[in-house]
This record gives sequence, C-alpha cells and structure tokens, in this order.
Amino acid sequence: MTELFDGYHDNYRDVVQSSIDFSGLPHDFFMRAKADLLRDLIAQRLQVEKPDMLDVGCGVGSLHPLLHGMVGRLSGIDVSSASLAQARARNGEVDYREFDGRTFPFADASFDLVTTICVMHHIVPAQWAQFIAEMRRVTRPGGLVCVIEHNPYNPLTRLAVARCEFDRDAVLLGAGTTRKLMAASGLREIGARHFLLLPWDSKPARRLEDALSGVWLGGQYAAFGTA
Repeated sequence: MTELFDGYHDNYRDVVQSSIDFSGLPHDFFMRAKADLLRDLIAQRLQVEKPDMLDVGCGVGSLHPLLHGMVGRLSGIDVSSASLAQARARNGEVDYREFDGRTFPFADASFDLVTTICVMHHIVPAQWAQFIAEMRRVTRPGGLVCVIEHNPYNPLTRLAVARCEFDRDAVLLGAGTTRKLMAASGLREIGARHFLLLPWDSKPARRLEDALSGVWLGGQYAAFGTA
C-alpha cells in the first residue's frame, strides 16, 4: 500500500476528481460533506467541545483545513511518507506521523475522536479487526471511533471506485460489517449514518439528506461507536 500511494501523492486530488467527474461535483463538495458529518457527531456524541482528533490514513491532508475551529489537537498518520510530506507543507499546525500500517504511533487513550476515511477498503479483510482494535486502543474512555467508507450498495459509488486508479484492489465493506467489527472490538452505542445520497450542494438538499440518513443507499456512510 505504501508504494501505491507514494506514487499518487502529487496528483491524488486529480485522480480522485477524474473518478467522480460524472457526478458534476468537485472533490471539495465531498470533503465538506465529511467535515459537516464529523461536526454533527462531535456535537451529538462527545462531551468535549473541541476534541483531540486522530485521522488514520490521512493522505495529503485534504480534509484538515476544513476542521479549523472544530477540533483541538489534530494529528494524522499514514503509511505514505511522500503523502505526509505534502500534508506537512500544506498544514503546518497538524502533527503528522508515519506508521507501519499496523500499530499507531501513539499511547493508549490519546484522543477523543479517532476517524479513518475511505481507508479500510484498502486493507486486507483479515486485518480489519486488528485495525478497528487499534483505533479503539488510542481512543479515550467515552471518546468516539468513526469509520467513513464507501457504500457498496450504491451503484454510483461502485462506478466511482471502478474508475479510480488506486482503488483497483479495493474490497468494499458495508455498514453492517463495520458495525460488527466495532462491536467485536468492545465499542459501545454503535450507530451508522449514510450520506451523499443527493448530488446537490444546497441547504434544502442537505436537510433532506439528513432526514434520509437512515436509508442505506447513500454514497458513503459513517459507522461510529463509543470507547
């Protein structure tokens, strides 16, 4: 995986954009949707106003400018040193660290919120349980683990994945599978929310999408649980 993403660090956004051009929406739209979802989860599920957050598999740090004012200490880890170099150049205030793909370089209970965004489908399924367990390990008691992933039941998502060069070996996992992995790791109060159902960047569309978040056809989903 390291070699794969090192090879795309210079044109990551372009490759992703080319895979979703058929939607007529820019990559930034999808990143804002994720930031908005995390903002809602922080307000609804955490007692900390500005949680310390870890982004696992952060890549070039595209999401991090959208988190200003939302989180406290922000850290990101990735297996790609080339991607992290670009992330550091863009986001000097974020603590970026390389890791070996298995053990996160942080002590137990270091963060209030630990998230991973569209990373697990790159991991060998036999290692999914260990990956979730590691997310839980570095989360403080009462903190939140959040996995955002592609929804394999959405046909447009499958089209985007098929068009993306670095998703050629992806193994998509549904929200039900992710929730079971979370339960097996000992997480509590597990839930899921689907989003990116409507391809319109307007307030009425976003309100309607919120109302339909329980419908499993959204392009992506967030599964979350309390440590």
